[in-house]
Amino acid sequence: MRTGELAGRAGVNTETLRYYERRGLLERPPRTNGGYRDYPADAVELLRFIKRAQELGFTLDEVGELLHLGNGGPEACDTARVLAEHRKADLERRIADLQRMRDSLAELVDTCDLPPADRNCALLEALR
Repeated sequence: MRTGELAGRAGVNTETLRYYERRGLLERPPRTNGGYRDYPADAVELLRFIKRAQELGFTLDEVGELLHLGNGGPEACDTARVLAEHRKADLERRIADLQRMRDSLAELVDTCDLPPADRNCALLEALR
């Protein structure tokens, strides 16, 4: 299938396909006699895998490693698990940071409930 069709089916744009090719995540397809890229049908599932892995927080380097592990056996599964555990720990750290940020903002917003005469806008002060 041609580039536009593959991009549409996988929900990505054509530049993404070319970028994935340059990164080695997607094999460069053969060309038709007219010079068009001719992707195999299974490229759709590959692209969906890449996008789903990114949604889960994996970097493109990690996605490449997961793709490489995809044809392995139990050892590959162990390696994939380690990657997933690292990604999970990173997400947990980021979530904790976001929760601290939310709590700090909530405290600042709560100061807005003071009577106007007693109010010194802590939110604006904090941002200065």
